[in-house]
Amino acid sequence: MKTPIRFAELSAAQVRQYIDAEAVFSALEEASRDASSVRGSMFWREQHGRSYLIRTSTAGAQTSLGPRGEETVGIYERFTEKKRVDEERVRQLKTALAEQQRLNRALRVGRAPPIVIDTLNAIAKADLHSNFTVIGTHALYAYEAAAGVMLEAGATATQDVDLLFDTRKRLNFWSRLQRLDTSFLAVLRQADKTFRVRTGQRYTVVNDKGFEIDVVRRLAVEDDPHPLRLSGDEEDLWPVQIATGQTLLNAMRFSQMVVSASGSMARMPTIDPRTFVRVKRWLAAQAARDPLKRRKDALQADTVDAMLAQYLPHLEAHS
Repeated sequence: MKTPIRFAELSAAQVRQYIDAEAVFSALEEASRDASSVRGSMFWREQHGRSYLIRTSTAGAQTSLGPRGEETVGIYERFTEKKRVDEERVRQLKTALAEQQRLNRALRVGRAPPIVIDTLNAIAKADLHSNFTVIGTHALYAYEAAAGVMLEAGATATQDVDLLFDTRKRLNFWSRLQRLDTSFLAVLRQADKTFRVRTGQRYTVVNDKGFEIDVVRRLAVEDDPHPLRLSGDEEDLWPVQIATGQTLLNAMRFSQMVVSASGSMARMPTIDPRTFVRVKRWLAAQAARDPLKRRKDALQADTVDAMLAQYLPHLEAHS
């Protein structure tokens, strides 16, 4: 007979703080999306005796919107006013978020590793979050946040995070990196400048504290390139194929704000917890898998299954 799985529930004060922090975090996400439409700048340029409205991108590219006239003056005024309003809202919400981070830390609302938060925020800042899904052990931080509980340490203990790269969106991904004139490795180094690609294991980066990020992909199908490097940079990562990749890509998405022990916050894109349970049970049944990993797979499947029943029944009801 299995020992019942027990959860440490967040206190009422911790739950209230998480809700407040999530409200500010979500508002900042929305404000940042609005502000992205007015990135760059506009200015008037004198040329051949006429004044032209010029739009400049964040990368420095310039586009003429036409000579000065009623229409272009209106475009300029609306742009500058929206930019002023949006940037002021983002500034105020960042100040509010800093206060929420302090309260998160004081009330011990979260416990996700800060490096995971920093990595997720670096990917989101580069607008690459739709190309990656957190899978494996670290998804538990999203599930426990949604349930308002903290799991036993044995279920979440790990020194690596797995990122599933969506090869179906690779053209959009490459286009974004080209516009940013960067590589995915450089994006990860915004979270930790000590990240280096592991020699002989080109799908893994590791920092000076031994924390690893593994980038994985589905088994190559259709027109998937194989092997595949994440950018033209020779130092960049080469995602490794995994047998469960297609199942994980097909799974419903699950997105939740997660909080670190320092109070910092990030949105974690992961898979529906019901799919997590099914995949973990399948892995636990594979005789060729490391016995220690199989035991952990079974523990995590049982834990999330119990969490669904006790704290997330609305998900079960829609399965």
